[in-house]
Amino acid sequence: MAITAATPRALLADKGYDGDRFRESLLLHGILPIIPPRSNRKVPEHPDYRRYKDRNRIERMFNKLKQSRRIATRYDKTALSFASFINLASIRLWLKSFVNMT
Repeated sequence: MAITAATPRALLADKGYDGDRFRESLLLHGILPIIPPRSNRKVPEHPDYRRYKDRNRIERMFNKLKQSRRIATRYDKTALSFASFINLASIRLWLKSFVNMT
């Protein structure tokens, strides 16, 4: 069974990806760039900062997942076993927050 990814509607990125060619390429593919402008940009384009705040949540989630050595070093040889272990690690993180809410 092949795993296919849906085309993203937006891309959350940091200032390092702020470039005219990169933004144009994203827009040509129908992807909205949500990237804050670099400080040296002459005409800054301001992103939707409400949506940009989600980037922090995503970064924290990846940091928690990489606390598992098996994910950080990618010991698994196949993409399926790696994705399966990411699912297990995600469930483990989710259960911790879910159980403690009582």
